[in-house]
Amino acid sequence: MTTIKHILQREVFLPTDERLLGVVSVTKAGKKKKTSFLSIAVTTEKPVQVKIYQLKKSEKGETYKRKQTWELRELKTVDGKDAKNDTAEFDLQFEKTYKWVASHPRERDTFLSSLWKLCQRYLKRGPVFVNVPDYIREDSLGVTDVRPHGVEDTIAAVVDEDYQAITEKEEKDLETLMKQCEHAISNAEAFAEQLSKDLSVLDGANIHSIMGSEDQVVQLMKLLDDGVRETTKLETKLNRYDELLASVKEQMESMRDKDTLIHIQNKNHQSLIDELENLIGRLNLDHKHEKALLDGDLSTPSGIYESTEAAEELQKCMAAEIHPALMKMQAVQEQQKRFGKYRVAFAKRLSHHLNNLFIHQGNEMSETLSRHATDLKLPPHHSCHRDLTPYAELMMWLKEADPQSFQQLAKVYTNNLSRLYDKEVKDFFELAKQRFLHAKTVDKKHGGLTVPSHRFEGSGSSLDRAMETSPRGRTASLQSLDSADSKGSSQDLTRGKFDQVFEKILCELEPFCLAEQDFCVKFFHLTLDPHSDDLESMLEDQTSKHEDTHSVHSHSSQHDDDDIWVMRPQNKAKSLAERQLNEEVRRMMGELFPSLESELLNFITFGDKLDSFNSMYMLVRMSQHVIHAQDAGSFLSKVFANVLVNIKRNFDRFILHRIKAVEEYRISKKNKCGVVMFVHHFEDFAHQAEAIFQGSDRRADLDKAYSKLIRTVFEQLLRISTDHPKTPKDVVLMENYHHLYATLSQLKISCLEKERKDARQRYQEHLQAYVTTYLGRPLEKLNTFFEGIESKVASGVKEDEVGYQLAYSKQELRKVIKEYPGKEVKKNLEHLRKKVEKHLCEEENLFQVVWHSMQDEFLKQYKHFEHLIAKCYPASNITLEFSVEDILQFFTDIAQA
Repeated sequence: MTTIKHILQREVFLPTDERLLGVVSVTKAGKKKKTSFLSIAVTTEKPVQVKIYQLKKSEKGETYKRKQTWELRELKTVDGKDAKNDTAEFDLQFEKTYKWVASHPRERDTFLSSLWKLCQRYLKRGPVFVNVPDYIREDSLGVTDVRPHGVEDTIAAVVDEDYQAITEKEEKDLETLMKQCEHAISNAEAFAEQLSKDLSVLDGANIHSIMGSEDQVVQLMKLLDDGVRETTKLETKLNRYDELLASVKEQMESMRDKDTLIHIQNKNHQSLIDELENLIGRLNLDHKHEKALLDGDLSTPSGIYESTEAAEELQKCMAAEIHPALMKMQAVQEQQKRFGKYRVAFAKRLSHHLNNLFIHQGNEMSETLSRHATDLKLPPHHSCHRDLTPYAELMMWLKEADPQSFQQLAKVYTNNLSRLYDKEVKDFFELAKQRFLHAKTVDKKHGGLTVPSHRFEGSGSSLDRAMETSPRGRTASLQSLDSADSKGSSQDLTRGKFDQVFEKILCELEPFCLAEQDFCVKFFHLTLDPHSDDLESMLEDQTSKHEDTHSVHSHSSQHDDDDIWVMRPQNKAKSLAERQLNEEVRRMMGELFPSLESELLNFITFGDKLDSFNSMYMLVRMSQHVIHAQDAGSFLSKVFANVLVNIKRNFDRFILHRIKAVEEYRISKKNKCGVVMFVHHFEDFAHQAEAIFQGSDRRADLDKAYSKLIRTVFEQLLRISTDHPKTPKDVVLMENYHHLYATLSQLKISCLEKERKDARQRYQEHLQAYVTTYLGRPLEKLNTFFEGIESKVASGVKEDEVGYQLAYSKQELRKVIKEYPGKEVKKNLEHLRKKVEKHLCEEENLFQVVWHSMQDEFLKQYKHFEHLIAKCYPASNITLEFSVEDILQFFTDIAQA
């Protein structure tokens, strides 16, 4: 227990300047819980306070902490349970009775003894001790007669004497003594014997000194007796003063308690006053605000400002946080009812004024609409927004105070403005159509431009009508489009004007709709919802629609399921999701612009009917506006996105129709083939598409269209080359692949690089095939003779034995060679030239290339013949009747001719 006392003193009481006087380890009676300690401690500063603590270990079990604290004067009864038999139980009664069980009866008795002594020392009216053994009180009988003047005396009288360490002076003296004796450490018995001898010497000296000063001792004893008498008198006075001060102490403690109660009472009174003043301040509405709510002028800026300020103050008063108990006060309830009447009256007056203002604004803007009828511009509504903006804060108040009136006002606004916007949008698109048709009419007068149409497909479906006729009719219709190619510049000019008009439409719609949307968001205080799932659902809907469209067209690729959102990067989609407006904003904008999307779709259809090439212009322009929209989640962006899906469908149909025209193309069989018409059409399409899609984000769509078209062109060239009766297959393929290779090399389209190389390879292959096929005819017998020699050698006949074969003897060889003198060879080559010129078309200008290839091939054959003669007819001195120089001269003369 001594160890526990030291630990508790050091960890718990030393930091608070208290001294531990008694401790006992206890548990609560009838319960098995953790052990705690009851301790008694006194303060080291005056006035001395004695307290009883219950101490417990912390949750981590490392330190002790106070759980409960009682003043010693709060103790009413101490019950020892049994005064005769040893027991560990005891009760302490404060405001209620606490039952304890000590760890040992002896510890209980020690603790109760300390408690008894302290009660006798510091309490005039101490607690009642019952069932306590007599020896506990007997041990303390002498204590009441001694009145120490300090806490240390109290501790010495109450607490058992503990071990005390030696002082620093005693420690130094001990060290000096040990240094004087050499064997102080090595021989403790000798050191002790030496100390005993020294002590005996000192005792003898002391006795002699005392005996020599007997008179002084007697005088000293007399002085001590006098001091004892004076001390007794002084202690008597101190005891009397102590009795007087004991009553004063109780009175002072009572006064301190009363002062504490008075302080609490004053604090409560002040808190009540502050709360009432705060309540009155929160529920007080200035008279000028009441007047503004009831009679304020809502048509002037100053009146609007005063009414706004009054409405905000009214809202603050009604929304003030008041304790539920205070809400039961009659005055508070009456004030709230009064505020409610103000709110209803002002909401009604404000709704009526704004309702009339909305109607007036709609009528006034309808009158001014005719001023903008001749300009391709949407009329601005800045003045209307400027007049309504001062009421924005009042609309916010009305939205919170009277949601039903707020919704009705919003409905009035959309109903009045939607009719105006509907007329403005329809007139704007009608004017755009007239403006373009007027420009096209002027082009007709000055340039003789017919109905706009591209090489493959024009408005009015002229190509479709041609395809419904016979193959011959379709051929004539496609070839008649060449006449329109001469007017390509006028057609390109018309398409450029349409592109300008379409861009003007989009540029006018963006500020027009965004300005109204910004106004509605600010004026009607529409909330934003960056976590809405509307965008994802819209993406899924558009994707499914686009896939359905592709499934309708049998010529569409099975994997062509990309839509307008494919070109969006992920970070763009993320920012779109974060900035999109919620459905409430888009719903309101849809009510204000009910015909915007349908009118825009009608104009898309109008442009597509004029010229299907316009679908490419519209695809590029609309994609730019969708991607670079100022507000990607706005109503207009959603409209543009829906329209872009429709434009993409038109573009896909446009490509499918061109593919179908290539597949159904029939070439004329009366003349030589040349470059097939759809190859020219692909070249024109590629040039125009590259100009339109330059720098566009829709490049992927064009690349897919290129791949489909070029694949179809390659396939159909094989069909046409086989069907043509007058032009050899190799010539048809050679010339058309050469033209495609030249076109792709000029355009440098990265996605068609593979097709460009393929066209070059095919062109070279068919050039070589044509040269090889037709070069053997000028020396046909000679070719046949040497082919027979090669077949003999291949069958196993030795080369030098071929001359012994009857059909391939030297005589036969000389006979064949004589049939082809130089003049005959030149004559045959001239005949070959005529055939080549007859086969080739002038457009590609490949004669020189083909003729040079034939020259190289002829020289190759000549050298091959010379080689066979040397191998199979050695030492025969047989040679052809023309030389290499003759051959070069023949080809040169014929080429120059």
